[in-house]
Amino acid sequence: MPIRNCVAILALSVCLPISSAVAQTTAIAADPATDKAAPAAMQSFQLPSHGALLNAFVYVAAGSGPHPVVVLLHGFPGNERNLDLAQAMRRAGYDVLFFDYRGSWGSPGSFSFGNGIEDTLAAAAYMREPVNAARFRADAKKIVLVGHSMGGFMALNAAALDPAIVGVVTISAADLGTGRLKNVPAQYRDVALKSAAANLAAQGMAPLAGCTPESLAAETLANAAKWNFVAQAPKLVTRPLLVITSDDGLAPPSDEFVSALKQAGDTQVSSIHIADDHSYSAHRITLEEDVLAGLAAMPLH
Repeated sequence: MPIRNCVAILALSVCLPISSAVAQTTAIAADPATDKAAPAAMQSFQLPSHGALLNAFVYVAAGSGPHPVVVLLHGFPGNERNLDLAQAMRRAGYDVLFFDYRGSWGSPGSFSFGNGIEDTLAAAAYMREPVNAARFRADAKKIVLVGHSMGGFMALNAAALDPAIVGVVTISAADLGTGRLKNVPAQYRDVALKSAAANLAAQGMAPLAGCTPESLAAETLANAAKWNFVAQAPKLVTRPLLVITSDDGLAPPSDEFVSALKQAGDTQVSSIHIADDHSYSAHRITLEEDVLAGLAAMPLH
């Protein structure tokens, strides 16, 4: 294991038993023994959220469980799905729920950032329903949100609204410009909207329905004061968080968020920087190691 990653694991899980740390690392490189009575599986279904049925599936971990649950949240528009990370988490013993927000990638309804937050809350609620928890051999009381890019934005905002979420991992979380937009003077509003819309359009809108770059920019500006990362800090200060950043230019809002948590007395937040692009193209194993170490340090086992 790289020296940098050993340090990260020690920082995240000083009290973690050695056997547990070894199990997390093994999950990256080796398949677990087959459990014939309760094998690993993939179950696809439609996740209900505010009148829509979203495309969804769960990677069910092997064993009778109950297994901690990770809700894995994709970014904007969602080309990077991090399913290699999902498979590693399953091998480590987590159920992993992946879904497409309303209006994205064929899920019905209209896409918006507010709808995505609602969809994330609906996903956690779905896994808490006793019939679903039994179906997936899931522990309904141990749900963590792991979000990449815009998914990090969804994770922080949803967890702030749902105190039963045990912990959060963000990976290159995108604050959608809310940190800047919350202070835009009225006379510069139109300029800010045009700039935000152009940035969204440049990222590709083809997989998204029921929205335009302009509508999403207007929504972001209207909600910037309540959606920016620092605004979430007081609501998350009592829960464990792992904040991972890269060299993609998105780190400053996450760094500010971590600083706000620490200033509020949070002793359960950890941060790691990986020198790579937004998709961690050259460090996928490193990313898996860091995320698994972060999850292992949370009260999930």
